[in-house]
Amino acid sequence: MLEQSYYDEADKIIAAYGTEPRFLIPIIQDIQSEYKYLPPELLRYVADKLNITEAKAYSVATFYENFSFDAKGKFILKVCDGTACHVRKSMDILNQLYKELGLSKEKHTTDDMMFTLETVSCLGACGLAPVMTVNDVVHPAMTPEKVTALIAELKEGANE
Repeated sequence: MLEQSYYDEADKIIAAYGTEPRFLIPIIQDIQSEYKYLPPELLRYVADKLNITEAKAYSVATFYENFSFDAKGKFILKVCDGTACHVRKSMDILNQLYKELGLSKEKHTTDDMMFTLETVSCLGACGLAPVMTVNDVVHPAMTPEKVTALIAELKEGANE
């Protein structure tokens, strides 16, 4: 069960667009932007407010890969595994992140909800390969050593 503040925020977002079904996608995009994921309870709530079926709302949200129903950490790390990054050893970056954060292909978010690790097909920064982002900030020419330093910096900054 979500706190009331989640529903209040959803109401503000819905009010900004209106309650026509055609506004489903921008509404759930804004909700995901606010919380870094789309809480299933809010998707049901939005469906009710837009007078569409829950099934319709879920079919839209699950069709687009961008929507996630899983809570994410404070820092969302994305490692590119597109061709340019892959040939420049992006898997070494990913493996270093797995090691540093205690994550794996099956476990994407740290227990303390500090980090979420994702792989993506392309970040559109091929000339900077291998590249990763932290909350959409690009980190170019990554190495395992740079990963270690970056994670330490993020952890230190989070404790201040």
